[in-house]
Amino acid sequence: MCDTLVAVGEATVDGSVILAKNSDRQPNEAHVLAHIPRARHAPGSMVRCTYIEVPQVAETYEVLLSKPFWIWGCEMGANECGLAIGNEAVFTKEPYEKGPGLIGMDFIRLALERADTARRALDVIVELLAEHGQGGNCGLHHKEFYHNSFILADPSDAWVLETAGQYWAAEQVRAVRTISNGLTIGAEWDLASPGLVEHAMEKGWCKSRYDFSFARCYSDFLVTRLSACRARQCRSTGLLQENEGTICVETMMEALRDHGPLAAQDPAWNPGRGWLMDTVCVHAGFGPTRPSQSTGAMIAHLTPDLPTTWLTGTSGTCTGIFKPVYLGGARLPDFGPEPNATYRSDTLWWAHECLHREVIRDYAARLPLYREERDSLEDRFLSQAGELYDRCQLAGPEERAAALSEFTADCFQRAADATETWIKKVSAQPVQHRAPLRFTASWNRFNRQSGFQKEG
Repeated sequence: MCDTLVAVGEATVDGSVILAKNSDRQPNEAHVLAHIPRARHAPGSMVRCTYIEVPQVAETYEVLLSKPFWIWGCEMGANECGLAIGNEAVFTKEPYEKGPGLIGMDFIRLALERADTARRALDVIVELLAEHGQGGNCGLHHKEFYHNSFILADPSDAWVLETAGQYWAAEQVRAVRTISNGLTIGAEWDLASPGLVEHAMEKGWCKSRYDFSFARCYSDFLVTRLSACRARQCRSTGLLQENEGTICVETMMEALRDHGPLAAQDPAWNPGRGWLMDTVCVHAGFGPTRPSQSTGAMIAHLTPDLPTTWLTGTSGTCTGIFKPVYLGGARLPDFGPEPNATYRSDTLWWAHECLHREVIRDYAARLPLYREERDSLEDRFLSQAGELYDRCQLAGPEERAAALSEFTADCFQRAADATETWIKKVSAQPVQHRAPLRFTASWNRFNRQSGFQKEG
């Protein structure tokens, strides 16, 4: 379960396009930040995706991925051309292919590697969909099968693409748009697959084109409802519409950390409440209706000359910190060993879990211990990124790449140092507001499964 947001043109404060996403996965499903250089490939070569091989293209773009550790593709990412993509699981009446195929995350990486604009990325995905279909397990510990929707964005354009098996519809974004875990395109679209309406009529989902709605006809009503996607999508849309014309990176940070209107009004709110995944920043809980949580977050600030990708690389968006990353010759810092589903403190993702899992034991008392410091550090990163942007306009390619790499490494190091300090501060705070027993029991189980050890 995830949420993806985008604002274009006059909706943003600087006229740029800004895409944001929370990736919701199983609680121990560590995210990896990966940089894949531009590459040339031999004629006739194949590329191995998560489950199947597909023909490779002659040249692939440099890409930045935020991905579950075990999947070839990514939940969200960007490329050197300023293209950024995020996807959502959607649940439809069309049968799910449970055998090996391309999963939604594979489509994202293939599109990022092969397309230079949002419109071209859409073409890449629907061409691959027609040729290979979509299918395969998408869950780590518990099998999950679903179809996919996407937001694809570049510095001047954005599209929503929603699929149901081999069928799809697409809509060009105007102002703001958000998607969650349900189909949203109704009776109007800009592009669609052949036979979209006719298939629905044959199935008896509508009588004619005049009463056709892609979302209504193709959605699996029960699973879509249980995902609580309508509540999340309405909330994320409202947050963007309230700020239309002034949307910036900070706006998206706040949106991805949002727990809904009740949490904003109740200082004693804690993530153990509720049974459904009905908040944009979601925390796993008890039972099959809250199996996932926000395990990574990305904000792509798509300016024409120097796009900046802001990534947490960690779980619990409301507890983490966004750091800037650049492409075009810049490098990612060394994050140490690649994380997996087993706890090890020398990885970026699991090191932050020591903070995240301590905070959610008493969210109301513990997050305020460092939230202002976190926000202040992010403000400095944003300010320094702006200053660096101005300097890079006058720099040569090598000087620019070196400056961007150094800045990114410095931000990640400062965030790591701060996180270590915050862990000690939070762990020393006695629990004052105990979370519901079912929530605590669930997290005790997640901790045992991963071998997680609380700090201190």
